[in-house]
Amino acid sequence: MFKALMLREAGGKVTSAIEEVSDDELPAGDVTVAIQYSTLNYKDGLVLGGLGRLVRQYPHVPGIDFVGTVETSQSPQWRRGDAVILTGWRVGESHWGGYAQKARVKGEWLVPLPTGLTAKRAMAIGTAGLTAMLAVMALERHGVTPARGEVLVTGAAGGVGSIATAVLSHLGYRVATSTGRSETHDYLRSLGAATIIDRAAIATPSGKPLDPERWAGCIDAVGGSTLAAVLPGMKYRGTIAACGLAGGAKLETTVIPFLLRGISLLGIDSVMCPTAERLDAWSRLARDLPAEKLDGMIEAAGLADLPKLGSEILAGRVRGRLVVYVNQ
Repeated sequence: MFKALMLREAGGKVTSAIEEVSDDELPAGDVTVAIQYSTLNYKDGLVLGGLGRLVRQYPHVPGIDFVGTVETSQSPQWRRGDAVILTGWRVGESHWGGYAQKARVKGEWLVPLPTGLTAKRAMAIGTAGLTAMLAVMALERHGVTPARGEVLVTGAAGGVGSIATAVLSHLGYRVATSTGRSETHDYLRSLGAATIIDRAAIATPSGKPLDPERWAGCIDAVGGSTLAAVLPGMKYRGTIAACGLAGGAKLETTVIPFLLRGISLLGIDSVMCPTAERLDAWSRLARDLPAEKLDGMIEAAGLADLPKLGSEILAGRVRGRLVVYVNQ
């Protein structure tokens, strides 16, 4: 038997409780992992609140990320004792996830814990950090170098934004960060932010098809009207990596920035990202994310804290990264 945070649905309402679960109840898969840590992402907040129809079948164990060691394996890729990470593949949504002391998954969904990265730091990174690094890599592929100019990070005090800011600064970019929380300014500067922009300044489009050229690149974790406001201010052949919708899923804009400035708008998906690209991104994270900056982002939580924290992350009140100690 092991502990898990179990979601149950009754009368259209989702409730959660820590329950004792047997190995026999675990879903199908060829690798069983003894989990050390999980983490909390925006999507986890939606699942914990029963929002967005991400979970269709209950009872359900949420948690889209986990790190741990292989307990049993029928996969040729993995042996007992291997240190592994899981992010994405709809685990925590359509498949039981990491808010438990054990998980059973497909071996092809796992990646090895990179050399030099601890399990705790891997979950401080999690889906948010993987997404941030995929966005950085996308900007690089499209020619956004430090010499091209400033890169904007929206929603910068959140998980994606925090790690994107730290990585970009480490790589030599001048980073502008956008946040609506004045209490996070010192925190963002500690991650390497050179400029801090009040969220209200880019919350609404100017109404013009083009604004003065300002940013060579952007990692946008907000979406909605913020993304629409940023587009007209991109430099010629600038690139936006879009990876969030905390500010809304609807995008109202014109094609003018694309036609007259050659702007690229790239979608970043970490859920179904091919394994080869995941491995590259994790290798880059181990190399290009300063450990001391990552450690400064971490807040600790236990399974019992997650229902409340799920509401907090949806309200934009979580700073940095939450590491969940599943064995407390």
